[in-house]
Amino acid sequence: MEGLKKLVAQFLKFGVVGVIATGIDFGIMIFLTEVFGVDPVISSGISFCTSTVFNYLASMRFVFKHREDLSKRRELIIFVVLSLIGLGLNQLIMWGGTTVLGEGWYVLVKVVATGIVMLWNFFSRKHWLDADHS
Repeated sequence: MEGLKKLVAQFLKFGVVGVIATGIDFGIMIFLTEVFGVDPVISSGISFCTSTVFNYLASMRFVFKHREDLSKRRELIIFVVLSLIGLGLNQLIMWGGTTVLGEGWYVLVKVVATGIVMLWNFFSRKHWLDADHS
């Protein structure tokens, strides 16, 4: 039961960092799409990458415990690889969703993509980066 409480507490911290990262992600995406007319799939990729930088810094400071068997360089490389997989999921969902529903639905499609990628990010980072993973 104690392990479940720790996992829930960690997931809540991850959620706070994620809400801020999501604000950055959506803000940049909407700004690029609405103000500059950038294709939503492209603006979503740019915004995702930008928010990932914030997410790395905040997640590794406030959410996950550093593994002593990983150097900071290796930790960053693993984080980037996991994030690239998340970016691939994001882009696939954005492309598929806007193709099926139309570009006018890009924000809704991004909400779905964010939920799916959030789960991927938490559980993959928990497994490969967190010292307390089980």
